[in-house]
Amino acid sequence: MSSSYMKEAEKISGQQGCCPNPLLILLESQNQQPLPKIKSTTAACRHSFAATTTSSFFPNTHFTNHESLPSYQESFAQFIKTYPKYSETRQIDKIRSQEYYHLSISNHVCLDYIGIGLFSYSQVQSQLSALVPMTSSSSPSSSNECCDYPFFDISCKSVNLKSELLHGGHGSELESSIKKKIMNFLNMSQNEYSMVFTANRSSAFKLIAESYPFQTSRKLLTVYDHESEALETMVNTSEKRGASILSAEFKWPRLRIHSEKLRKLIIRKKKKKKSKGLFVFPLQSRVTGASYSYQWMSLAQENGWHVLLDACALGPKDMDSFGLSLFHPDFLICSFYKIFGENPTGFGCLLVKKSLVSMLEASVSAGIVSLVPPTQLLNSLDSSGSGTELEQKSNFYTKLDELHISGSRSAHVPANSEKEEREVAQKEKSKEEPDQSIVSLGNNTKVEEKESLEIHCRCLDHVDSLGLMQIGNRRRYLVNWLISALLKLQHPNRLDHFPLVRIYGPKIKFDRGTALAFNLFDWKGERVEPILIQKLADRNNISLSHGLLSRLWFLDKYEEEKQRNTERNKGEEKDAESKKSKRTDFGISVVTIALSFLANFEDVYRLWTFIAQFLDADFVEKERWRYISLYQKTIEV
Repeated sequence: MSSSYMKEAEKISGQQGCCPNPLLILLESQNQQPLPKIKSTTAACRHSFAATTTSSFFPNTHFTNHESLPSYQESFAQFIKTYPKYSETRQIDKIRSQEYYHLSISNHVCLDYIGIGLFSYSQVQSQLSALVPMTSSSSPSSSNECCDYPFFDISCKSVNLKSELLHGGHGSELESSIKKKIMNFLNMSQNEYSMVFTANRSSAFKLIAESYPFQTSRKLLTVYDHESEALETMVNTSEKRGASILSAEFKWPRLRIHSEKLRKLIIRKKKKKKSKGLFVFPLQSRVTGASYSYQWMSLAQENGWHVLLDACALGPKDMDSFGLSLFHPDFLICSFYKIFGENPTGFGCLLVKKSLVSMLEASVSAGIVSLVPPTQLLNSLDSSGSGTELEQKSNFYTKLDELHISGSRSAHVPANSEKEEREVAQKEKSKEEPDQSIVSLGNNTKVEEKESLEIHCRCLDHVDSLGLMQIGNRRRYLVNWLISALLKLQHPNRLDHFPLVRIYGPKIKFDRGTALAFNLFDWKGERVEPILIQKLADRNNISLSHGLLSRLWFLDKYEEEKQRNTERNKGEEKDAESKKSKRTDFGISVVTIALSFLANFEDVYRLWTFIAQFLDADFVEKERWRYISLYQKTIEV
């Protein structure tokens, strides 16, 4: 192991206190240097964490009425007493209040984001102020319009993946700058990997499915405990190209990987020179929050599989852990949205090992994109406005020219205004002192002496400055407290202490992810529809998601639970009827949440108090009938 890895390991181990880095234990075991004492210490530490979480929050207490819940102040005091190190993460609260103040203004709880953003809300507002100074006649909504297209827009490219990887080059300065920023954030070497931007996560999966040589490496093996549009796109495309589809299964009720079955699927029966196929693996479930071992990647590589690592569900600092540098996946897919809590649209990133590009085949569908200057802001500045507005528009184009990021403007500007703009631009360039707003562009970009462009991705910068331990500990405390709190909600007047909430996958656990899948059940034991819960949460300014658990494996003793809890996956009904599909035909619809690195205690407390309202039978029935009545006309509640 290199000295740089050792230094990083020592740093992380020291910060974790009694819990050493689990990856270090794995590496030691691979070097045939077992450390049973450290393993037992790690296990004891994690067990202690789970026990403390379970017993510290209002022990031996269950809540049967939403009005009986402890206050926010009382709950937070108990939370800090249980997790005193949470106070060490105050820098995150400061960043949230300064850079994402729109969350407080809108009183919005965002629990539907998986991944990481590029820019902060404050950064975008700063750009807007610099480019288009607000006047008394300016519309307040103009700032929101700018948030739809901060810094860049997406433009589709008519090129196949292999050609782009071989001949695409670095792209424009704007694109090259963002690409370099993301590669550094992921800690992936540009000497070893090439990156392309895709329209979204699904596009990245489809490009791999169309390019991978399934004619010679025939198998596609996936490890997902839920339905995913991106994964289904890959599976369907690969199947059409002759791939044999294999899937890991997950044991009911804890939804752990069925290790024996997966190991048999991975290990090769006969040694052959050619690759066995493509192993698609996420280190965490984006629905249940289950964490999976790096060892599955290692086992697959040892047995001749190419490994595609799906990093879309990983936390913002998990993606640049040095584990990726040690295992070197052949492909990596991740995605970035633009602004947390405002507009999640962004793009996907597909990284491919340069040594594997030659084996790929030409893809046939579009999906690769370029990053280009924003267009909506250009269109929002109408050339037929007042003289002041026209002057603002001219200055805006001038600033883009100075930064060398403006493309052809003829599509956005009437021909009779181009001459006027060039004259204004020439006057601006003749000034002795350049406009500071041009140089700084709202502190978001800067022009260096050699006219190279650097884009400041302030969200990534904040995450880098906070570090793995501070972000990881904060989210660990919040998600485990939330699970403990949800499990304390029980229906009144039931002799069997029937719980309101059922959580699927890992519950209170030290190394679980911050995604959570659950369902609510009324006092009669009937499940409350996940879509209804999502709509009611929207009315309470809380954003949730819903998903479908799948590929579940039941022992015979759980057959009754299987019949009671599962439902037919509508997307697979036709395949099941034709008997061509080997995939699981049943799943469970669930409510899902995810905690971003900006989540705070108030967010999880508000979700808890919202969920507790379902203890009231009248509330559930009233809202269900209201939803059904309105659903006949519109999906909004």
